[in-house]
Amino acid sequence: MTLTRTIDQTAVPAAGTWSLDPAHTTVTITARHLMVTKVRGTFPEISGEIKVTDDPAESSVVFTAAAASIATGVADRDNHLRSPDFLDVANYPEIRFESTGLEPDDGVWKLTGDLTIRDVTIPVTFDLAFEGAVTDPMGNSKSFFTAHGEIDREDWGLTWNVPLDGGGVLVSRHFQIDVEAQAVLRS
Repeated sequence: MTLTRTIDQTAVPAAGTWSLDPAHTTVTITARHLMVTKVRGTFPEISGEIKVTDDPAESSVVFTAAAASIATGVADRDNHLRSPDFLDVANYPEIRFESTGLEPDDGVWKLTGDLTIRDVTIPVTFDLAFEGAVTDPMGNSKSFFTAHGEIDREDWGLTWNVPLDGGGVLVSRHFQIDVEAQAVLRS
């Protein structure tokens, strides 16, 4: 069985329903601290499904992350990110992305969808790449994807900040989002 085909010079996985493998999928957000240093956080508690159709542009993605699972490696910072200043996980336990469109664009795919954080839903676009497919030693078909995008956190009401004496702010307004996903073919 061939797992890869080419459409408009852009590779796509085999048609079917693919489940994200949380043990081999990483969602990373990157923000600037003190206007210079990059601080990264991950969401280890994730789930999702990718439906690939014969016409790749009709494919879809649904992805959720447990907001409370945010991990930056610093307990005090993680607790602050879980607080009402940022994710307010007690009231908004889930972050959700649901695709609304997919189209090839100059050798890459543009994945558009609705990102919901704190019950605010805003359309976003990610650069999406299909990185390949293999059959693992247990006979499971696996596909690999990467996605990259940027959001303005204030659009979701994440406005907490501290001004710096020399100008600028403690936490950047724009966050990078990077996803490295492994998915297993269910059907």
